[in-house]
Amino acid sequence: MGINSPSDIAANLQIGPTDAGMVRIYIEADGGIDLPLDFDPEEAEEIAEELRAAAEAARAMGAGGSKPKKR
Repeated sequence: MGINSPSDIAANLQIGPTDAGMVRIYIEADGGIDLPLDFDPEEAEEIAEELRAAAEAARAMGAGGSKPKKR
């Protein structure tokens, strides 16, 4: 399965700090899947930047714009 592959799997997403000073992305999916992903704050900021860039690219594609520039 890749980025462009559709899926019928439902999941819940939670993001927050842990008491150990990490940032946790917690995914709970159908079928009893619990996936805690812990990142140090610097890694979390890099992920946030990637999410912003992906949102910008998706917005440009949705508006019929040209392909976004690579970062």
